[in-house]
Amino acid sequence: MASLITQTDIGIIGAGPQALTLVTHLLQKKKQWRSRFIVIDPQGEWLSQWRQQFKALEIPHLRSPAVHHPDPYPYALRSFAENRPDELFDPYDLPGTKLFEDFCAEVVKNWGLENSIYQAKVVKIVPIKGKFQLFLSDNNIITTSRVVLATNQGETQIPPWVNKIETKYPQDRLAYARQINLANLKLKGERILIIGGGLTSGHLAVGGINRGAKITLMTRRNLQVKLFDADPGWLGPKYLKGFEAESNWNHRWEMIQQARNGGSITPKILGELRRSNNIEFWENCEVREAKWEENRWRVICTNDLEKDFDRIWLATGTKFNAQENPLLTEVLQTYPTEIIQGLPVIDKYLRLPKSEFYLMGALAGLQIGPVARNLAGGRKASEMIVQGMTKHSYNLARQVKSDNARIDSLQLGII
Repeated sequence: MASLITQTDIGIIGAGPQALTLVTHLLQKKKQWRSRFIVIDPQGEWLSQWRQQFKALEIPHLRSPAVHHPDPYPYALRSFAENRPDELFDPYDLPGTKLFEDFCAEVVKNWGLENSIYQAKVVKIVPIKGKFQLFLSDNNIITTSRVVLATNQGETQIPPWVNKIETKYPQDRLAYARQINLANLKLKGERILIIGGGLTSGHLAVGGINRGAKITLMTRRNLQVKLFDADPGWLGPKYLKGFEAESNWNHRWEMIQQARNGGSITPKILGELRRSNNIEFWENCEVREAKWEENRWRVICTNDLEKDFDRIWLATGTKFNAQENPLLTEVLQTYPTEIIQGLPVIDKYLRLPKSEFYLMGALAGLQIGPVARNLAGGRKASEMIVQGMTKHSYNLARQVKSDNARIDSLQLGII
């Protein structure tokens, strides 16, 4: 774990797969920058939240092929898996969860990143005199010349009927996907309604069936079945060439929506579900009303289906809106930009205009494209950010009139 540094060149917020990808790419380009950045994360460990989520949902393997990972060398994971071939799953060598976790631990070790994380939560970011003050949950403040927001976290999408529930109910009987830990649940004989058509709902359904529950999977349209959440053509020039040539930001946003086309599950998960006698599919259906009565849910749907359930699990996805992210409130006031359906317009190095504030993950979607939140998007984002930091930094000193706020060119990475 890193010691507190009150002033540094680069502050990276988050320690997930995208942040790890950025750090390895940064060190590949500038080894001497090892002492010029700090990673800040509430858990104080690399990929801690990722591990928790995969374990809680009992996800056996990744959805992304083995070429997508945090190390700069594209075939590093394949090489790592040479003696563990049974942990690469069809199709396209999807790495098993334990394999990927072990590989990332090896990446951390190889790049000397064991003590790069300072354990704290960033609660506020204040731009001041061309720099940024990061206010931490432990009451410390870190001043940085550059910031990378790499948390890649959105807000849970809440169906409108949830807020209309008038009856009191036990909190564990209506839960969002991120609140559920399958290992802690005994579900035999229970009736569970899972709402959502993405891969998370599929994992929850498999976990519930394995514990003896009877599952109803509700989707507001026909269940979409795809190997990947976006066509592989979005990883290269096949589709990105047209995306990058599009100058209308609203059109870019529309292209992202069309490419992702909402949630989908994989053929493998669908096969597992259909082989079970303990699941039914309610497609093209939404909840009209839910009441907690006599220790169970009475659910009425838009197509007049009606049924009782012991639990409701919501796998309704997340939304990403820069204007609703508390860490960006004061940053956007200082460095305003156009917001397209929640996504900020940023430059080709993923910076807010005229600033050294970088974005990764879904909020970088207008530059990265539909895979922005995925491992492949993290690699592309890292390459763009590293290029911006090493070759195209703003001369912040010109923006700062106070002599006390002068930033030398070495700190900016201009020389």
